[in-house]
Amino acid sequence: MEVELRFFATVREAVGERTTTRTVEQGTTVRDVLAGLEADYPSLDGTLLEDGEVAGGITVLHNGTNVTNRAGSATGLTDGDALSITLPVTGGCTCAVASYQIGITHAFHAVSHR
Repeated sequence: MEVELRFFATVREAVGERTTTRTVEQGTTVRDVLAGLEADYPSLDGTLLEDGEVAGGITVLHNGTNVTNRAGSATGLTDGDALSITLPVTGGCTCAVASYQIGITHAFHAVSHR
């Protein structure tokens, strides 16, 4: 059977593409697919699964529903299913905020006069 894999953020960077289709056996679970990705892409090793479960901070959607609302990594897959996989996005600059600090009184005054 065929399963569509959709990658976002750093998972997409590691895999090098937005989507791919994988042929999997009947009875394949989300855990099996994530373990296969970790094996195929060394930079993902240890980031998708922790003790056989979806790693903390990872979001895996099965046909648009977070697998944590289903059977987690044991969620079974059927032909034509789609898995969307993403790691949290981090970064950015906080320098503008850090360089201009104001007190709570000043902030309240600024907001209450708008």
